[in-house]
Amino acid sequence: MENRKLAVLIDADNAQASLTAELLAEVAKYGTAIVKRAYGDWTTSQLKGWKEVLHKHAIHPIQQFAYTSGKNSTDSALIIDAMDLLYTGNFDGFCLVSSDSDFTRLATRLREGGLTVIGIGEKSKTPRPFIAACDKFVFTEILRPEKAQETTAVNDKPKTRSTRQSKSKPAVQKEIHPLQAMFTSAIDAVARESGWAELSAVGSYIAKNDPSFDPRNYGHSRLSQMVKKLDFLSVQEQRNGSKLHSEIRLKEGDSSDSTSTVSSTAPAGNPADGPSPVTAPVRKKRTPRKKTEPAAKAG
Repeated sequence: MENRKLAVLIDADNAQASLTAELLAEVAKYGTAIVKRAYGDWTTSQLKGWKEVLHKHAIHPIQQFAYTSGKNSTDSALIIDAMDLLYTGNFDGFCLVSSDSDFTRLATRLREGGLTVIGIGEKSKTPRPFIAACDKFVFTEILRPEKAQETTAVNDKPKTRSTRQSKSKPAVQKEIHPLQAMFTSAIDAVARESGWAELSAVGSYIAKNDPSFDPRNYGHSRLSQMVKKLDFLSVQEQRNGSKLHSEIRLKEGDSSDSTSTVSSTAPAGNPADGPSPVTAPVRKKRTPRKKTEPAAKAG
């Protein structure tokens, strides 16, 4: 689903502008957002928070005035545009960002047209029929960066204990690489259960979220050369004939495991670790032979 062409249609009246970056990052897992539109009455003060977000993420705002006070005509404009995009035949799926039940029939109609429908909305507000009408539905509560804050808080607890022993460890927090957050989100999105992710998949995911990303901006001609210089990543390479297959994973919390997997692919690190597990069972086999020697003498 990585190469799917998606149309992202946002109901700004029923979506949160603060989660736009996380929302688009989630969409990138399912395909490429070819069309990004947000619908609403931008003359009202309720949508002021969207102004900076729209420009930052290249989302095209669609103005729809409320013809009658107390009623919202944004839904109709979104549905009409969705059907127009459907009949173009240029898309593989739609992403409907809203918690409104009025889009239930739209979701089923898009699926009847053979397209994939991904819904994104709040868990407490989205009705069950709209969720069931989508192929995949993601709750915005999952996209909120609260987990990242909790993990940093947990990581801060042992660091506060270590500060009693040494005052140099808090400086580690300031040495976080500027690319670590970007690679962390990309690896989490495409990694297998083992934690390893194909470098090509990571690169394509980053390019979808940040079109300006280029290893040459950081002094490297290729991405494969760049990841080898990043201290927070472990790299393993496997050569199949003339092709070189590269995979990466995060070192955080698994420094011992990451070094072992890297040493298995790097021949320079194997001699130190390889013989020790082999010679250990050989010595165990020799010990019973020494016990049989005095028994032979006694006979």
